[in-house]
Amino acid sequence: MNRDEVDRVLGRLRDERDRITSGLLELEAQQGYKLLKGAPLTGLTADRWTELSDRMASLWRLFESYGRVLGQAEEIRARRKKPDDAELAELERLLRGPSIELATEIPLEKRTLLGPATERLSLDDVVTRMTALYEEAARSIAEVDTAWSALLTRLDRAAEAARAVEGLLDSLGPDPEYDRLKGDLNGLRETVRTDPLSMRPAAFDGVDAALGALRSRLEEAVRVRAEYDVRLRRIEETIGLIRTAEDEALQVRERVLAKIASPMLPDLPESSAALADRLAALGTVQGRWTDLAERVTQLEEAAASALEQTRTTVRTIAGVLERRDELRGRLDAYRAKAGRLGGSEDPVLTDLYQRAHDLLWTSPCDLRRATAALAEYQRAIGDRN
Repeated sequence: MNRDEVDRVLGRLRDERDRITSGLLELEAQQGYKLLKGAPLTGLTADRWTELSDRMASLWRLFESYGRVLGQAEEIRARRKKPDDAELAELERLLRGPSIELATEIPLEKRTLLGPATERLSLDDVVTRMTALYEEAARSIAEVDTAWSALLTRLDRAAEAARAVEGLLDSLGPDPEYDRLKGDLNGLRETVRTDPLSMRPAAFDGVDAALGALRSRLEEAVRVRAEYDVRLRRIEETIGLIRTAEDEALQVRERVLAKIASPMLPDLPESSAALADRLAALGTVQGRWTDLAERVTQLEEAAASALEQTRTTVRTIAGVLERRDELRGRLDAYRAKAGRLGGSEDPVLTDLYQRAHDLLWTSPCDLRRATAALAEYQRAIGDRN
């Protein structure tokens, strides 16, 4: 190498050294690296940190060797404006030759019995090796940083939901379910802090769902507390409507039994008394608003369902009499049709009509036989067409 070549190479290597210094410092300034370095790590993340620490240590050792040799070359070049041949030869050895000796860098399985226990590299070889180590370290840091960022986002969301629940509990009193969820959340927080690589954001799904459900339940408790007297009056009114419908069902049933033979009737509803007992029992949980809200809501739903079921029963029972009245109307319509077809004096039609009429106007009415008699009368009229 001549003097100009030496100066060009030294200029390139100085720039390279500065960029490597910046790159290593930026790598250590990454948030993921800082978190790894400062956290009490466990599990998979601790193993990954051990690997990363080894890579970073190797990077700095290589860089120190690189800088030391480059510094020697700079010192020789600075001795005089025009270096002599011996100095140029030494500069070429330092800048281009295997001037860096790395102790125990050769893996044991690659050594020979008489082979060296050290490895000699040029400055460019060292840069190539550092580049590979840097890329591996950067990938590891990015992986941890990505995992931590995703987990911290979910942790913050869950913590915000927990704070909202705590705000509701301040006015409602303690809740054992929240104590359990808080313990679960603390366990997740500890794992995020010490071993983020061992978990996925989906680990928060169960806690998020449970906190959401608990928050809804507590918000309902707050609403129930504010509307308690009004909602109890509405429940009482609904129970009153159920009693009225139950009385109506009993009365309609008695009429049906008197007028219809062996009817198939549903059981009479008897829910008002039990609902009234549940309403009275609400007084035993006064002040425990989370339990009270759930009971009030359930009682409202039960009362609304019972009212609808009781009214349906009334309609079903009354429908038996409506069926008889329907058959009576059809019989009159068929008789008018028979008259239009000239069958008014037909003795067969007259007998069939009278048989159906007697069955439909006799109490109690046998609907099964009356239906069959009406069908037979209808077929006979049809045969005259």
